[in-house]
Amino acid sequence: MKFSMAVAMSPLEQLVELAQTAEQCGFASVALPDSLFYMQTAAEKYPYTPDGSRFWTGDTPWPDPLIAAAAIGTATSTIRFYTQVLKLASRNPLLLARQLLTVAALTQDRFGLGLGIGWSPEETEWCGAPYAGRGRRADEMIEVINLVLGGGMVEYHGRFFDFDKLQMSPAPAERIPIYVGGHSDVALRRAARVGDGWTSAMIKLDDLVAIRSRLAELLDDAGRADVPFEIQAVCIDRFGLDGYRQQRDAGVTDAIVMPWVFYGTAVDGDLQAKKDGIRRFADDVITKLDGAP
Repeated sequence: MKFSMAVAMSPLEQLVELAQTAEQCGFASVALPDSLFYMQTAAEKYPYTPDGSRFWTGDTPWPDPLIAAAAIGTATSTIRFYTQVLKLASRNPLLLARQLLTVAALTQDRFGLGLGIGWSPEETEWCGAPYAGRGRRADEMIEVINLVLGGGMVEYHGRFFDFDKLQMSPAPAERIPIYVGGHSDVALRRAARVGDGWTSAMIKLDDLVAIRSRLAELLDDAGRADVPFEIQAVCIDRFGLDGYRQQRDAGVTDAIVMPWVFYGTAVDGDLQAKKDGIRRFADDVITKLDGAP
């Protein structure tokens, strides 16, 4: 099992050093969050907390994950990056494809696209796209992105997006993997159909096991049962060495963690304390996971 370091709500000036420390300590990736803006009043409840409340405020820092990946990529050499998750419905696929191929080039193809449809009508509609029908639009967007990033002269004629022959360069030397987020059945179907993996929001292990079983069924239905498929999890009720072994045994291939919080450092805490937490987590868990208890 791999480990990815989550950096949600960390001050922007900490990101490079946190990624460099994670790279030194054996983390596979940095998971970069996406939130376009904080609306004073939200039309919908946040779907991943028990009461629907948001656990951040208007002052919480949310850097653009693609710009952050490009910046951190120039300061690291082996660690990978992926969005966890980018709100697809509020973007234009051609503009996004241009950003993705740039990030891929600047990170030497160390980038993966984690995507979700988006839970907020405001984030979609205030960016000029309709909230209704966002799932069908997102399916076309994924097709457009894969088509353009595949390289060469391409065209697309769909229900929501339509363009004649065009080319963007340089195309990524390696295909950008796509990790589909969302806990609904339609999201799981999308992941099984077009994804290189599925990525969770905050989830308990029992729910994760049920989703993993459902994904296995859907992958089989899609004729993709033997295709490599990542399970990226933010599991909120299994921690420590034994907890991560339980996650691994449940099928998690990539555990997304914020290491410093396990040792008492807040998300907006001191940089040195966070770096110490990364090193301690590596000693406590990563180096021991496949070894003796």
